[in-house]
Amino acid sequence: MHIAPLSPDDPSELGGYELLGRIGQGGMGQVYLGESPGGEPAAVKVIKPSIVDSETRLRFAQEVEILKTIWGARIAALLDADPEADPPWLATEYVEGLDLSRHVASHGPLDALLTASLGATLAEALATVHKQGLLHRDLKPANVLLGPNGPKVIDFGLAVFAESSVSLTAANTVVGTPSCMPPEQANGEKPLTPAIDVYALGAVLLFTSTGHAPYRADNIHLLFHQVVDASIAPDLSRAPEELVSLLTAMLAHRPQDRPALDDVIRRCRALIEARGLKVAQARRRLTNFTAAPAHVLDDLLAVDRPATPRSTARARAGAAEAPGGRGEPEALAPEAAQQEAGFRPDRQEPEPPHAPPMPPAPVPRPTDPRLLFARIDTPTPPPAGTTMDEAAVKPDLIQPSSRPAGRSGGGRSSAPRRSLRHSAQARITAQRLREAYAANSPF
Repeated sequence: MHIAPLSPDDPSELGGYELLGRIGQGGMGQVYLGESPGGEPAAVKVIKPSIVDSETRLRFAQEVEILKTIWGARIAALLDADPEADPPWLATEYVEGLDLSRHVASHGPLDALLTASLGATLAEALATVHKQGLLHRDLKPANVLLGPNGPKVIDFGLAVFAESSVSLTAANTVVGTPSCMPPEQANGEKPLTPAIDVYALGAVLLFTSTGHAPYRADNIHLLFHQVVDASIAPDLSRAPEELVSLLTAMLAHRPQDRPALDDVIRRCRALIEARGLKVAQARRRLTNFTAAPAHVLDDLLAVDRPATPRSTARARAGAAEAPGGRGEPEALAPEAAQQEAGFRPDRQEPEPPHAPPMPPAPVPRPTDPRLLFARIDTPTPPPAGTTMDEAAVKPDLIQPSSRPAGRSGGGRSSAPRRSLRHSAQARITAQRLREAYAANSPF
């Protein structure tokens, strides 16, 4: 996830959360990456001061009250909020990873199996929300975060209680995202039913598997016309054959013709099991394929964020506690993606005393260039005075995930330790990083 630096006009702290950078923005507010006094990361949403009035405060307070009632493993949890503050803010669980929209834009659509796994996961999440008497009303690819523990749904700012005709918006005003909006919502019908979230989920799954929405137009007026016109069928071009029937039913024009969420889950399970997998196995494949590598927040913000006494002390503490002064090794890249590319990095183990040096094992080059960055972000130019070798070869990228017995974070081992800088795997990693950096460098 991209984190932009704070601007001079941004607050540095809200409600006890230290703000570290910008992670998103919308029409009503800004979202920051924050950190609690105990070190817990959070997504801190703030209403823009220019639009704070009694109505926006009321809508914001409604969002907070709704978030207090929502629970579920696939829902980003509310941590804290103060709708009466100046400016009003709320903090939710921070999910490290791209949203579905950015992932598809960067890596392309998912195949039928992974799309079905996502469908079963999100349908179950929405079913949990509906059981609590709520409707999301604004499910879209940008509101699905692909975290290290699986997808999570965010942004319940437009959520309403099911069967409720009460609205804080002006009469004849339609709120939501047109590309994922069902006809009855686009027409401003009240009350809305759970079928609106089924339609939106169908639009999300269509985008996941094809990269496009059910309807596309050059302007919003034509788009609304296509959505509400029953004679214009949604565009299912490029959708996997196994998903066409399900997507057609979920995107039905009439709410009563759409399947219930339990039926969506059942049909997604049937597709997965027809491939010889269990649902949990497909979920793990989805997470391995879509999750971003684990990051330390200081590393994410090292380029953009100016050093502060707190961050400097935290960095020094981490360097003192980590082996070799470099911090804990990052999580390994997804094994499934490595196997598909034919790449299995060798683990480095310490050599026994007086053992002859082992010849470097041949490592096949991955066929997927994205695997060059399976455990790192897009390379950035190294600091002045640093060579590409020094910038690229990091011990925490090539250390084994488990340490040998008898070696602690700061202790010494009687066995001689090879220099990771000059190991075979380090040279291979450095060469790939240099080549990838040269290929993507603007100069």
